[in-house]
Amino acid sequence: MAASPPSGALGRRVLCGTEYATVRYVGCVPPTAGIWLGVEWDNPQRGKHDGTYEGTQYFKCNRLNQLVDISVRECAVSHAGETEEISRTCANIRHINLSKNLVSSWETVTAIASQVQNLETLNISENKIKFPSTSTSVSGVFSKLRILALNQTEVTWTEVLLCAPGWPALEELYLTSNNIAVLERPDNVLQTLKLLDLSDNQLLDGNQLHLIAHLPRLEQLILRNTGISSIHFPDAGFGCKTKMFPALKRLAINDNKISQWSSINELDKLPSLWSLQCHNNPFMDTEKNPETLRQLIIAKISQLEVLNKSEILPAERKGAELDYRKIFGNDWLAAGGNWNPEKNKPSEEFLAAHPRYPSLCLKYGAPEEGELKGQQPLTLKNQLLTLTIKCPEKPEQKPVEKKLPESMTVQRVKGLLYRLLKIPGSELKLSYESSKLEGKEVELDNDLKPLQFYSIENGDCVLVRW
Repeated sequence: MAASPPSGALGRRVLCGTEYATVRYVGCVPPTAGIWLGVEWDNPQRGKHDGTYEGTQYFKCNRLNQLVDISVRECAVSHAGETEEISRTCANIRHINLSKNLVSSWETVTAIASQVQNLETLNISENKIKFPSTSTSVSGVFSKLRILALNQTEVTWTEVLLCAPGWPALEELYLTSNNIAVLERPDNVLQTLKLLDLSDNQLLDGNQLHLIAHLPRLEQLILRNTGISSIHFPDAGFGCKTKMFPALKRLAINDNKISQWSSINELDKLPSLWSLQCHNNPFMDTEKNPETLRQLIIAKISQLEVLNKSEILPAERKGAELDYRKIFGNDWLAAGGNWNPEKNKPSEEFLAAHPRYPSLCLKYGAPEEGELKGQQPLTLKNQLLTLTIKCPEKPEQKPVEKKLPESMTVQRVKGLLYRLLKIPGSELKLSYESSKLEGKEVELDNDLKPLQFYSIENGDCVLVRW
């Protein structure tokens, strides 16, 4: 009892002998006289009751042994503390946030987790941790762990795989900003993983993805700002489904360097994909109208239901597919397409650029002749350009001179080059040098645009790289 408690006593920390507590109540406790302080002891074994006296509840204690979710972010935690102290005081913890502390080794993490019987979620991001460099003995410490965040811990993929045998039930793994450049195949580990976040790691190339492509339960893959410039599933041909990423439903590839539409075509090979985020990639700059851009992506990926966090309604899909079928109808005819099924043999180059076109024709019927009239802009003059085609990085390929209509799309130029070079159009990167501006090179970065769009003139030189 205190006759006059100090100002602002409520919530203060107090020390009584060797026992710590928090002031939870300041006031009268009838029928007794005076002002009383009610405290919550740190030690759950201390104290007679839970803030109740003579049937009246004056305050409630947060019983540590009933805590399920604990965050000690930025609390300078460096060690587990006294042996069994955590399990003695907080026996029911399931979720721990240890981010941005002073934890320096995986052994310390294990020492903490070993005292938490039912640990499901662990966040140790923003700690510079030394991870094991050899295989660790498998124990039951993390046997119930479902979610693990190791962002900004300097962990390598190799170290992840060395620790992974100890995570038999892991479903979500967050590894952002760790300078992971090289992946390895996760043999017999991470087989329960449903979500993997590798954002802000500069992967060497898109082929790195093939090494994690057979995680059987992976439903969500987040690859924001990973530096990838292409996506390719070589095990499946045009219009077929890949065996890679069999369960992948949600893919985020924002803020990357994907410049070719062929990578978007490849995504149609994923058998379960229904949500895609792809903002801030160079291929998106090829179409200035955002609505047209969205329609093209929808038409190219058949099972997509959500694009850039916006739902694709059935009417929008139908409109996108009908427009796509019409827009590229003349290209289809020029490449060997025909209304007569027996004569309908579009070229490989066309199918590489538009792998869904045959299925759209089956779904809606081939575009009728009347639909295809007037597809070229009225202002586009179909003049022939005399151009030199050169492969600057392949001196054995002699420059050739070609007369091409200025209405010819970049995609059709690639089809022509396929016949000359036997290199698939999806692998070709085109640019041109103006005969009037020596040394200036302009990238032909939109497969759908005609040569005239880039102001190419007679005598200019088209540069081909792969």
